[in-house]
Amino acid sequence: MSFADYKVVLYRQEDGAWVAEIPAISGCYALMPTREEALAELPDVFEMIAEEYRERGSPLPADTTEVVGA
Repeated sequence: MSFADYKVVLYRQEDGAWVAEIPAISGCYALMPTREEALAELPDVFEMIAEEYRERGSPLPADTTEVVGA
């Protein structure tokens, strides 16, 4: 599985910071001051987590995220 196989959710927190997240993978999110920075950082976070999965010999989880009312 690659980054492109996952849905990304982007939202703004109450404090104004932006979160880009792959909900299918626990802990796979980037919290940054701007939406552009959050989206740019997320692939790096994904790669770090994917490497941890590879080292353990575990597959990444499938993306079961559904987008409703977007």
